[in-house]
Amino acid sequence: MQAAALTEFWLISAPGEKTCQQTWDKLMVATTRTNNLSTNNKFNIPDLKVGTLDVLVGLSDELAKLDTFVESVVKKVAQYMADVLEDSRDKVQENLLANGVDLVTYITRFQWDMAKYPIKQSLKNISEIISKQATQIDNDLKARASAYNNLKGNLQNLERKNAGSLLTRSLADIVKKEDFVLDSEYLITMLVVVPKTGYTDWQKTYETLAEMVVPRSTKLLFEDNDSGLFSVTLFRKAVDDFKHKARENKFTVRDFQYNEEEMKADKEEMTRLSTDKKKQFGPLVRWLKVNFSEAFIAWIHIKALRVFVESVLRYGLPVNFQAMLLQPNKKNMKKLREVLYDLYKHLDSSAAIIDASMDIPGLNLSQQEYYPYVYYKIDCNLLDFKV
Repeated sequence: MQAAALTEFWLISAPGEKTCQQTWDKLMVATTRTNNLSTNNKFNIPDLKVGTLDVLVGLSDELAKLDTFVESVVKKVAQYMADVLEDSRDKVQENLLANGVDLVTYITRFQWDMAKYPIKQSLKNISEIISKQATQIDNDLKARASAYNNLKGNLQNLERKNAGSLLTRSLADIVKKEDFVLDSEYLITMLVVVPKTGYTDWQKTYETLAEMVVPRSTKLLFEDNDSGLFSVTLFRKAVDDFKHKARENKFTVRDFQYNEEEMKADKEEMTRLSTDKKKQFGPLVRWLKVNFSEAFIAWIHIKALRVFVESVLRYGLPVNFQAMLLQPNKKNMKKLREVLYDLYKHLDSSAAIIDASMDIPGLNLSQQEYYPYVYYKIDCNLLDFKV
């Protein structure tokens, strides 16, 4: 599976010699028979409707934009799958399938989907079907992600309230009703955070921090690594004085009113959010799987359309070209480029002077490499993992 994570393909086409099979054989001899530069597969494009030249020229630009847009949707769905699964690369990778198979298998055995993209329709119509479909997935993803992220965020905030140090965390799950003097007109129980190093000081001084502290009323209720939570009971009218003196002695009084209703509501909210998140998780992952597959399939169909349109524009009519999918050998990419160039330089004499690494004024090559053959890159490494 790891191999699939690092996969780049070159989708190219060249005109048919006497037959398209001959074009294919020539490529195989040049790239694999003797030197193992790439693994190749025929890329089957059906007989699409050509339409007029004007339409093809316009379509060539539109498809380039559509390609970029659909690729971004594919990547967004993949990345969100990684966020939702909160898990290792392998977990994500095994959910990123196209038509139930891994991406490399899907691309190398590409078959045009006649049901989704009927080839009796014009090229323009087919590209519009894909555009609508991708826009729909993009909008749905935004809505679903936003709902799920809100839920996750609220849950994390609540969890954060129940974690952390005694100075900041919620105390609701620590204290019990019997720790408090409740419903007394005169007395009140307060909660104080005392550093572990200050326990002896606290025991010695708490009764004298204000006038009306009930003697021997302190109790240690809970400890974390650094401090302890003590209760202490005093008269209501001494509260301000007590808080002030406690602060001077490095004891922190927590503002806490024991309120059973509120605490119950908090717990229930947490349970509700947690249940909701679990409930939404399954359907969301299923939706992501299905729509990743849809978007990826649409994307590869765009590549097929682009190869078709570009091949007709470059090599002319009648339609006669062989589309080929090359999986370059990582170490031999430069060599493969040279071999392809030698094989096809006769197709376009102007391409001879244009090498992607040369900087020719007025030609913006950094964006779009130009070769004498039709060429598109497909990169299956769709996840930017922060490893």
